[in-house]
Amino acid sequence: MVACPTIETARLTLRPFHEGDLDAYFAVLDTAPVRAALHTPDTFDRGGAWEQMAMWLGQWALRGTGQWALVERETDRLVGRAGLHQPERPGWPGIEVGWALHPDHWGRGFATEAGQAAVDYGFDELGVDQLCSVILPENVSSQAVARRLGFELRERRVLSHFPDQPHGIWWKTRPISEPVG
Repeated sequence: MVACPTIETARLTLRPFHEGDLDAYFAVLDTAPVRAALHTPDTFDRGGAWEQMAMWLGQWALRGTGQWALVERETDRLVGRAGLHQPERPGWPGIEVGWALHPDHWGRGFATEAGQAAVDYGFDELGVDQLCSVILPENVSSQAVARRLGFELRERRVLSHFPDQPHGIWWKTRPISEPVG
């Protein structure tokens, strides 16, 4: 497949994770609001953050999908992750567009900006016709981002890795191109 590409948006650099990102990435995942939104277990630690970074890089190498490290261009600080997720799980709906940002950077449009870059990559580079976003019902902030990106809630599904509560499965279909001429 391909190595994780680097993409620049107006305010962000979406790039592969580097080992030097570990402390900043763990700081994102270790905040109470992010832990709650992702239902992160109490046992999740710095080693778990490193394993996630390695998983994202491995998914890029094996499947051509994965999450990018999100770096704010103005400050060169890692503010979160976003991208395309296609895990090997029974009943997983498809290629997911997802994001997780440090709460200090919520409300600034970074999730929408990075999410749009991921949608564009999925449709334009991967050539898929549909993308999904898998969001727990109480995560209203992520639902708002999904709506801004043009996703629609079409189903609720209990997932194999999270049998306690159904997730909302939001879908976006590739826009039909208008014929030229």
